[in-house]
Amino acid sequence: MSYTHAVAGSVGWLTMDRPAAMNSLSSEMVAGIAAKLHEWRDDPAVRVVVITGNGRAFCAGADLKESSADRQVPGEKDFLDRIVDFFDTVRAFPKPLIAAVNGLALAGGLEVVMACDIVLAAESARLGDAHSNFGVFPGAGGAAILPRKVPQNVAKYLLFTGDSLSAADMKAYGLVNEVLPDTELRDRAQAMAEKLAKKSPLVLARMKRVANEAADKTAADALRQELFELRNHQRSYDVKEGLAAFVEKREPRFKGY
Repeated sequence: MSYTHAVAGSVGWLTMDRPAAMNSLSSEMVAGIAAKLHEWRDDPAVRVVVITGNGRAFCAGADLKESSADRQVPGEKDFLDRIVDFFDTVRAFPKPLIAAVNGLALAGGLEVVMACDIVLAAESARLGDAHSNFGVFPGAGGAAILPRKVPQNVAKYLLFTGDSLSAADMKAYGLVNEVLPDTELRDRAQAMAEKLAKKSPLVLARMKRVANEAADKTAADALRQELFELRNHQRSYDVKEGLAAFVEKREPRFKGY
């Protein structure tokens, strides 16, 4: 199988599992992960999802062997269509997504990282675009989203040279949230996910939606959307439970509605 999945408490784990191919994105892998995300999206027991890789790579990008051998069949999706569907699913996932970057994250692997909400990286991890090394053009955010995540000159350096930078460098540039010893990455990702899982799923989903869309709006429009979400949220069970827990000095028990 090209990926594995598991649930630990309220945390879903997706592990890209093609270590011999540096966890490159195959049709089978992207279809399987997308299907699992669709399943977990509607499962209230899974509140946070962690994406990681098995072996020395997080993900080295799309499987170029499959891509070069793919032939368009009229009326059927080709390899690029399936990759686009995968990234659309990841970006639209309403629950918190944590990238636990265990190793190399290149090209499409970097684009997976950028589609996540929080990025934890092992000290040995390196991140880069790498498309230019093979004359391949990015299609999931390499050129479009990377300059929104890091300074533009850094984005162009990564795009043009095809080189990778250390996790520590990418933390300094703002893409990575935390850099951890390799042996501590998985435990830290689980702990972070468990912390988020205790929050109101409803408030996190609404925060994520507003934050994701804010960059494409004026400040005034973004504030109007925030106020709209607040008005709706004021009618929820979770806000009433949170305020009651504050008054009663106890831990809240959120239900997500």
